[in-house]
Amino acid sequence: MKKTIQYLSLALMMALGLASCSGNSFKIDGNLTGFDGHAVRVVYSADSAIVDEVVEVDKHGKFSYKGEAESPAIVSLTDERGESLVLVVALNGDHLKVEGEAAKAMGLKVKGSKLNEDWQLFRDEHRAFYTDPNPSRLDAAIAKYVKEHSGDMLSTVLLMADYSDFTDRDKVQALINSISLEARPESLLATFMGNPMGRKSVSVPRLMSLNLIKHGGDFEDVSLTNHVTLIHLWGGVQDNRQGTINLLNTLPDGVRVLDVLAESDTIRWHQVIADDPAQWQHYWAPGGPMEQGIQLLGITSLPWFAVADSTGMVTYTGPDINAAIRSTSGR
Repeated sequence: MKKTIQYLSLALMMALGLASCSGNSFKIDGNLTGFDGHAVRVVYSADSAIVDEVVEVDKHGKFSYKGEAESPAIVSLTDERGESLVLVVALNGDHLKVEGEAAKAMGLKVKGSKLNEDWQLFRDEHRAFYTDPNPSRLDAAIAKYVKEHSGDMLSTVLLMADYSDFTDRDKVQALINSISLEARPESLLATFMGNPMGRKSVSVPRLMSLNLIKHGGDFEDVSLTNHVTLIHLWGGVQDNRQGTINLLNTLPDGVRVLDVLAESDTIRWHQVIADDPAQWQHYWAPGGPMEQGIQLLGITSLPWFAVADSTGMVTYTGPDINAAIRSTSGR
């Protein structure tokens, strides 16, 4: 009888273990040393909806999250302040583990799937490029990897998550086209193509206002109604900012531009915007892409553009400036 009970207990434990990461969900277990918060924020896009959940972290820095992603999804883990911890790719059936010192995001290790482990290896091998304020070297390394690994889904992930310069759409599209169909699932490509909201939208509601810090002022509720508004979100070195300004100057009359810094470092903010058109309104989102309201736009790279009509309905959100401009005129 004792052995029977032991066998039953073992079978139950095995069943629970399998159920904890079934084919209908994915699981992320974390062990973050030195974590000074109480929760981790998990954000990703799945089935045309943006998932945004808060997961409790215990005093030892451990947490566990279970989600659903029928197609590969880039999942962002941040702390409560919106500071990025790590990005992973998740798919139903995955059981991923994130371990390391919370204060050293580049040192966090992701295990549990070959794709994530390969991504981790690429980060480790190009660590200096990731920490370089000029993104051109990292972009070049990613472009080289894509050209040499056309059948590897990591090529798509690197373009969608780590590549910076989306101003030359033809160049990026050529890189995407060089990847085999099997290695570039639509769920990841949506990051580049943008998410045209329109009639099918269930993921982004009308944004009536955004609470941002105005340049030279304090927090302000910026109304998104009674105007067609193009929101330009950016961060880091703006190598082609003048080119962006030139394109945005072609906007139809009556379209308002909100220029929003979406990162925590504001040291160069004053210098960067000094030569911008006077009619632009400059703001700072201290929580970055995870700022309340802004996080609904599904930002996965910077710069990013979003367009809201005069009712606050988001008609475009994505990295393609030309698609954003077309959206302002309803095309």
